Amino acid sequence: MEITKHLRFYGGVHPLEGKVTSTSPIETAPLLESYMVPLQQHIGAPATPLVKEGDKVLRGQKIGEPGGFVSASIASPTSGVVKALTTCLAVNGSQIPAVLIESDGEDTPIEPMPILDPVNTAPAVLKKRVVDAGIVGMGGAAFPTAVKLSPNKPVDVLILNGVECEPCLTADHRLMLEQHENIIAGIRVCGTILGVKRIILAIEANKPDAVELMSVEAAKYGIECHQLSVMYPQGSEKQLIYAVTGRKVPSGGLPMDVGCVVTNVGTVGAIGRAVCHGIPLYERVTTVTGKPVVHPGNWMFRVGTRYSDAIQLAGGVKYDPVKIISGGPMMGFSVYSLDIPIMKSTSGILLLGEDDIIQYEPNPCLHCGTCNDNCPMGLMPGILSVQIENERFELAEKWHVVDCLECGCCSFGCPAHRPLVQNMRRAKGVVMAKIKAAKAAAAAKAAAAEAAKAEAAAK
Repeated sequence: MEITKHLRFYGGVHPLEGKVTSTSPIETAPLLESYMVPLQQHIGAPATPLVKEGDKVLRGQKIGEPGGFVSASIASPTSGVVKALTTCLAVNGSQIPAVLIESDGEDTPIEPMPILDPVNTAPAVLKKRVVDAGIVGMGGAAFPTAVKLSPNKPVDVLILNGVECEPCLTADHRLMLEQHENIIAGIRVCGTILGVKRIILAIEANKPDAVELMSVEAAKYGIECHQLSVMYPQGSEKQLIYAVTGRKVPSGGLPMDVGCVVTNVGTVGAIGRAVCHGIPLYERVTTVTGKPVVHPGNWMFRVGTRYSDAIQLAGGVKYDPVKIISGGPMMGFSVYSLDIPIMKSTSGILLLGEDDIIQYEPNPCLHCGTCNDNCPMGLMPGILSVQIENERFELAEKWHVVDCLECGCCSFGCPAHRPLVQNMRRAKGVVMAKIKAAKAAAAAKAAAAEAAKAEAAAK
């Protein structure tokens, strides 16, 4: 393939890759007796349930509809009976609404309704299929894809993220090797919806087999396939946009502000299945890995599969792990229970043994500047962290803490072992809550003024 020169974004690190499952083909998980299906598998409002206790459902049947513009549909992972409308444990430790479905063992699907000629189908029809199928960003963010495909500014470049820079995870790599037809179909659907002039598929150089295969398949449809040098967190939207186009997303801005839309290869693969085969998003590929796992690998799990079942399907454990992470080691979340269900955004389940964990006692900042050099957003995490520990959230906001990716590059290189990314995450929560409250207050004030105006006019 033609080698394209790419730009090097600021900061970043080179953690150990640990991609031991990169040669492990995707295995399909067997049907389970029950599934705990969350109604909030996406950023935004939870889905509104369309079923009640005792209802019979089919595989792929919509059991939850979007609860707002930024929301997503939920489909049943199998046929069976709704045992309860309940709650389940989420990765962040909160309780979220869920539907418990007991399988009938038949796994009867709904009748698929494929769109036979998507490229010549109206964008509005394709977008509705994306909504109905419940497609969300499957790289981890879980942002409703139909919203991303509805930019309110002109875009001319669609970028497909096949980077998968997070250590230990190989789900996207295997998808590109084994389900490239769905990925290419989904890319073309997105290109039709957006009407873009240029489409770029970006893959890091540590996946040469995927680069070779996808470059050939992409070229058939005028899609550029770019091989990027390996650097974490290159899969982040702003860093990827800069690497392949040279465009810089402004602070507080979105990709569409520079004419780009970025989506994950797993997401477009799900779009290809939904549009060309009529299959909603009720399953995904998840990497189950780590030294304690008997048979690390990549599995096609149905949403609602409990982590405990997923680990058992991977052969169980050789010894008890001391830490379990949902996602990868850099941006994943440590979980304290295996009763958490797999969601559309569950890219990996990582088990760590005692030899993999090092407990550090944080020390005062050395003012060495390593965190500043590593931060891909050009922030100053060391100073921000001190501000946050002193509850100076107004200063953290002024110093652009909301721009933090929570990638962990600052903590990764800190010789004083400071909890930098944890502090940044905490401050972002506080600042975002403040911004949300201010917007709500402004909206309430405007509504009250409008009501007063109407009342005065009525008199």
